[in-house]
Amino acid sequence: MAIHLIKKWIRWMFLPLLFSPSVGVQALEIPRQTPVLTLTGLIGVTNQTGAAVFDMAMLEALPQHEFTTLTPWEDRPLKFSGPLLRDVLRLVQARGQTLRATALNDYRISIPADDAQQFDVIIATRLNDQPMSIRTRGPLFIIYPFNAHPQLQSARYYERSIWQLKAIHIE
Repeated sequence: MAIHLIKKWIRWMFLPLLFSPSVGVQALEIPRQTPVLTLTGLIGVTNQTGAAVFDMAMLEALPQHEFTTLTPWEDRPLKFSGPLLRDVLRLVQARGQTLRATALNDYRISIPADDAQQFDVIIATRLNDQPMSIRTRGPLFIIYPFNAHPQLQSARYYERSIWQLKAIHIE
């Protein structure tokens, strides 16, 4: 009987550490606002049946990164900010090799999961420090740091930069 109580006490004391950001794993809260991103497929952490769903506040609560880069869609450098794609994938414990990204208009593109590890790809929530509207390619935009790596300045990576992102299916 005493061993059972000790085991219960240990779980009660140390279970929160398993979901502490300092350990690298977090519990995924339930969105309180309108969801803007849904991840499905080969993921280990969910907050809805079979999916990890994020509202904007959840994405903006993650560590934020920024870079300024030229894009093929504008004639001036733009500043993008948001969480790293690899941080979002790590949070949901994604284990696939391919990310099937879908936009609000149902445009779809496959992105190798390795891109998120090799480059500082972000899920931009802001453009020039302002939230992005659908009209300005928002509310989410997977964007590569084109100016940081010459090999990113090609149609292959431009196509993978999907704006108006709504979902990622991990395979």
